[in-house]
Amino acid sequence: MDFKDSIRQLAERIDTLKADLPTEEATKNALIMPFINALGYDVFNPREVLPEMCCDIGTKKGEKIDYAILKDGEPIILIECKHWQQDLNLHDNQLLRYFNVSKAKFGVLTNGIIYRFYTDLAEPNKMDTKPFLEVNMLDLKDSQVEELKKFHKSYFNVSDILSSASELKYMGELKTIISSEFSAPSPDFVKYFGKQVYDGFFMPKVAAQFTQLVKRAISSYINDLISDRLKAAIKDEDTAQAGQQAGTAAETTEKPAATESKIVTTEEELQAYYIIKSVLHGVVPPERVTYRDAQTYFAVFLDDNNRKTVCRLYLDSPTNKRLTFLDDSKAEHHNKIKSIDDIYNFGEELISAAKKFL
Repeated sequence: MDFKDSIRQLAERIDTLKADLPTEEATKNALIMPFINALGYDVFNPREVLPEMCCDIGTKKGEKIDYAILKDGEPIILIECKHWQQDLNLHDNQLLRYFNVSKAKFGVLTNGIIYRFYTDLAEPNKMDTKPFLEVNMLDLKDSQVEELKKFHKSYFNVSDILSSASELKYMGELKTIISSEFSAPSPDFVKYFGKQVYDGFFMPKVAAQFTQLVKRAISSYINDLISDRLKAAIKDEDTAQAGQQAGTAAETTEKPAATESKIVTTEEELQAYYIIKSVLHGVVPPERVTYRDAQTYFAVFLDDNNRKTVCRLYLDSPTNKRLTFLDDSKAEHHNKIKSIDDIYNFGEELISAAKKFL
């Protein structure tokens, strides 16, 4: 089994195991030690993986890091572990103290699900306050697997990792800022774009108007990108299907034409589906979010199962568009929307509806 398969297999086990891990020690044994093992290190060889390594800090003696990965007798990676339910934001100072008195070049803070990788990009021998890489094992991306592979025993090279660490760190921070600006544009962000299309004075009333315009313009642009990609994918699929049907038609006798379906999935419905999918991203794996069109409504499910309905959309009427949720008795609760951009305003409700089926 190669590295990618090992990591993904471990990721798939987390959901089935975590409920049975009441302690930090159980988290280490079930989630973190297998992760270290997947990186190619023998967790039972203290010359490679040393548990409870002493990291004396000034007058504090007996301070210990959970695991130290060693090379030639020296620590190269420090790993501080917490229970899988712990918020890692409450514990990064502890790893920072250990890192600053160690010769290790990399520190990892983890609860077995989230792995945060730190180094000393800002100031030599002093751990950065922000990780250059953060991996969520429940939302594992191929690009992250490739970055994790650099820490594998067979490929570990400090220079190679550091060469990409700076780019990863700043890319991550930029993505966070962009995400924040897209969801809630700051005054400077709004003014930057607004002044390029508005010739008058940018007074508070104008700024307020452009705040909403910029937010809607961003949503519309993203929807257009999704729509263009969807059209390209559908075109490719139609071309492939046409080729298959032509081949089949040559081999079979002609059959009576099937009754034409009255259900037409509109571009607006597909765009709404992708908005909902993006809202649920990070909570539900994208491949689990599916849709099914009916004559009167468009429904979004999990796992293509109509018993796992996230919401329904009624978009046929231009003056009575509705986003609808079902309660436990399957009764519909309608929310009127002016356009599919308003779906973003129901993010919490969508996530809550989806979580019922996780």
